[in-house]
Order: sequence, then C-alpha cells, then structure tokens
Amino acid sequence: MDVGGTSVRAGVVDEQGSLMDTARVATPSDEGALEDAISGVIEDLRNRHDQVVAVGLAVAGFVTTDRRSVMFAPHLAWRNAPVADRITKRVGLPVMLEHDANAAAVGEHRFGAARGARVAALVALGTGIGAGLLLDGKIFRGAHGVAPELGHLTVVPGGRSCPCGKYGCWERYCSGTALAATAVELLAKHPGRSTVLARETSGDPGSVTGRRVAGAARDGDPIALRAMAELAKWLGEGLALVADTFDPEVIVIAGGVSVSAPLFLDEAREHYAGAITGAGHRPLARIRTAQLGDDAAIVGAAALAVEAVKTPAAHSGVTR
Repeated sequence: MDVGGTSVRAGVVDEQGSLMDTARVATPSDEGALEDAISGVIEDLRNRHDQVVAVGLAVAGFVTTDRRSVMFAPHLAWRNAPVADRITKRVGLPVMLEHDANAAAVGEHRFGAARGARVAALVALGTGIGAGLLLDGKIFRGAHGVAPELGHLTVVPGGRSCPCGKYGCWERYCSGTALAATAVELLAKHPGRSTVLARETSGDPGSVTGRRVAGAARDGDPIALRAMAELAKWLGEGLALVADTFDPEVIVIAGGVSVSAPLFLDEAREHYAGAITGAGHRPLARIRTAQLGDDAAIVGAAALAVEAVKTPAAHSGVTR
C-alpha cells in the first residue's frame, strides 16, 4: 500500500512484482479513520485474493528503524504512532512500514530501472522531493531512520522559504511546487507577454500549478518553457551533489513530475555532467526514469513485507 496525503493506493503483488489487483480510497485526515480506511482496503483485496501473506505500507513520513511506527508524517495524522501493530491487530496479517521513497527505490531495484545496480539512488519529484538510497541492494536509512532527506539540501542560501523551516532547499527549486513558483515569478516579471499560461491563469497566481505549467510547456508556451528550463538546471545541480556524495551507478527519477521528463531530463543530464566534481574525468551515473511509475512504492513495499515474513528473526516485530 502507498499511503499518501491525498489517497491510499493498494495493490496485490505477486513474487514477480506484477500487480494482480488494485484499490484506492481517499486519505482521511483523522488518525482512526485513516486506519479504518487502510484496514478496509486490505480486507476488500483479501476477499478477492485469499493467498495474501503480508502487508507493506509505504508511508510519506519518518519511520522508525524497526519499521513498526511512524514518527512524523507532514500530510498524515500519525505522530509517534505504532501503526504496524495496530493494523496487524485489525487484519491479522504481518505488517511492515517503509518510507515511500525507500519502497519505490526497492521496487525499481528489484523489478525496474535500477535492477542489478550496486549503488542506486531514487529521486521522486512531486509536491516536494523524496529520496531513497540503496547500497549493495540494501536501503540506507541513516542512524535514526530518516536518511536521505535530499530535498532539503540547501542549494540557494537564503532562497525560497520551505515548509521544513529552512530556506533555499533543493525541492523549492526542483519539484511540481517549484515549477509553479518559478512560473509565477516569470509571469510577474513579464506581465505584458501574451502566453497560453497567462491566459489560462488570468492573473491568478494561485491557479498556476506544476501540471498546468507542464501542459503549457508542451504547447510551446515561452514562460512555461523557461520555467521548465529552470527546473532542469536545478535538477542537474542537485543530481551532481547526489553523485558527489554517494557516487551511484544509476539515479532513477520518479514521482509525478517525471511524467514530463521529455521536457527537461536531457537538459538536466547536461547540467549534471557539467556540475559534477571532476567533470570529464570520471564515470557518470545513468539517469533514468522510473519503469514502474506510480506503482513503484506499492511493489517495493510488498517485496519488503514478504521478505520480512520470510526472515522474521531479522525483523523482531513481524511474525506469522
């Protein structure tokens, strides 16, 4: 299951990483209602697939190192909540939690764009930036389970404010939110310029979204294309930081913004190749888009849950 701020998406996944069935419900804002919704979706799918053996929950938030509790999730109701045990008690199945970007990285490593890579990073471009890092095929979580928060690397000191409390974070310049913010700034600088984007938004900055900017860019809108070029530049700059720090073999670009990759990825690769330390004198990471798309976190969470069931001694909170 992929538990996000807007929807709870679930899938029954086989051992080959294929989705056999799916379900979706809106994400409730209340903690109890959220767990009711998750349990209801599980039971609905189990009624159609009686061989389900485990549940993996990919969560957009900080998960404890034992993967039993959610410490904090900015768009969900949980705060220091023992979610895995609660859901297990409700549905009678072993439950394993994982950060959604980590789960997506596992999905892509096992079945998608990063298959077989020894060191792989996943960068999910959505409302913000989520990230996952695999070393020798294993998730790197850091000492307290919250690494790597790549979206909050400072790329512009004193730059745009971020909900995290800092300024100039990478995700403020390279995400769906950032794409909209850049377009609003450009529209304000060029108020007399007649563009598709200006006509569609009619001077209302709040109606400018990343999706709308991407659509306008596909139609050749000059402001939207400039905004997309800015995103490409900052993606390349950020990926150079990722490569300098972790030296990955492959970097997978995932998330909703990746749907528009033909508009920015080639330019981002060029920025990355020029910004990396030792440019021209070292191998470059392969930069690929996610093969599993929006299903990567679901597939990865399922794989991790089954792995935990098969090796319960390594995951003390999970038993058959």
